[in-house]
Amino acid sequence: MQNNHVVIMAGGIGSRFWPMSTPEHPKQFIDVLGCGRTLLQLTVDRFNGLIPVSNFWVVTSRRYESLVKEQLPDIPQSNILLEPCMRNTAPCIAYAGWKIKQRYPDANIVVTSSDHMVTDVEEFRRVIAKSIEFTKNTPYILTLGMQPTRPETGYGYVSARIDVTDDEIKPVEAFKEKPSLSVAEEYLRAGNYFWNAGIFIWNTHTLENSFRLYCPAIASVFDSLMPYFYQDNEQKMIDKFFPECENISIDYAIMEKASDIHVFPASFGWSDLGTWGSLHAQLPHDTEGNAFVGNNVKMVESGNCIVHIPEGKRVVIQGLDGYIVAEKDGTLLICKLQDEQRIKEFSK
Repeated sequence: MQNNHVVIMAGGIGSRFWPMSTPEHPKQFIDVLGCGRTLLQLTVDRFNGLIPVSNFWVVTSRRYESLVKEQLPDIPQSNILLEPCMRNTAPCIAYAGWKIKQRYPDANIVVTSSDHMVTDVEEFRRVIAKSIEFTKNTPYILTLGMQPTRPETGYGYVSARIDVTDDEIKPVEAFKEKPSLSVAEEYLRAGNYFWNAGIFIWNTHTLENSFRLYCPAIASVFDSLMPYFYQDNEQKMIDKFFPECENISIDYAIMEKASDIHVFPASFGWSDLGTWGSLHAQLPHDTEGNAFVGNNVKMVESGNCIVHIPEGKRVVIQGLDGYIVAEKDGTLLICKLQDEQRIKEFSK
């Protein structure tokens, strides 16, 4: 357990959850579910017992440093990695990987986002523990694939060679982009396609070798930064050289190119809480299909709505069907759920 580490990516701005989520205070730092814990805190909670607090790493924007410290006071300062600019997930993971391997050359690393939802935490922990055991002494990259429950067009997919081994963990056949509805329906019928959850497990050697093989320019940037890790001038040098990294996701940079990659098909109530619609699907519903966060919400002759109201606010909604109603800091959004892809447009 002392050699297990988790890297939590927490730099996104959550623009599709406006007005609840704003660039100044994005969704990972908010109690989205109304349970008393933010999405970032829930992410840390589900790794408890698997990874010591000293081995948690959070990669985020410089502007969110105080939010991370406030919400995760037990995480060491040296484990909060501050990006001076957004460069997508590949440079984010490389920064954490290079810094971890300097002090922990044989570490096992789990990479996860800060804004996912997991309902079956015990099954999640079982899957993570087995995944770490699988990757710690092998050159394999392991990704978690979620068992699809519907023909989802909002996620990428991973196809597996399910006939190769009886073990739960299977070789990856291919990564697939977000599909059309008809293709997603084909994936669901095929039985060997899984949602790409963006959760990766590998050891430091595999991580480093993968970047050197597929992203040598990014590897070179962090090679040059190695002497400054854990030093007083680390942030100054990160600010100077991090912007040189290519803006590229880990999927495009490595996962879609790698040959030694496996998938663990799993089912632990996972959801990428990326939209109001996904939150509506995950929250409890009343008899009319309404879901809400807020302790004083009254629905009258309304159905299939998602309502998110701050504590202390009272709202009565009459005659709406299939709407988002969300208020924060004096900004009120009332929008059809079916038009939620336009929220970025509304927030400008």
